[in-house]
Amino acid sequence: VQLQASGGGLVQAGGSLRLSCAASGRTVISNFVMGWFRQAPGKEREWVAHLRWRGGLTAYADSVKGRFTISRENAKNTVYLQMDDVKPEDTAVYYCAVNSGSRPLVWSREENGYDSWGQGTLVTVSS
Repeated sequence: VQLQASGGGLVQAGGSLRLSCAASGRTVISNFVMGWFRQAPGKEREWVAHLRWRGGLTAYADSVKGRFTISRENAKNTVYLQMDDVKPEDTAVYYCAVNSGSRPLVWSREENGYDSWGQGTLVTVSS
């Protein structure tokens, strides 16, 4: 599965941005898990949110809960990350990733829980 992330850019604090991650090369099937991670300058990559394609169950890191929303569009094999009320600490390179069924679901909050990654898209939040 190939992933293409897009939608990053410069946004003011309190504003909104929507990231997209399109999957290709293999049809997304129901046991897939799609995740978003981010890596801020000088920090390790951290889990942000994930969505189980089957049933649409979602989970969020405490730092973004209530502000970010992960969703999917089945017909486009695309997952989105709607970022609202962004803060300067949200500045990072955002990566989408997919577990195409090869990793345990209990690893969905960890990098090892995913077998393919997109190239990353930079989000910069100005204060």
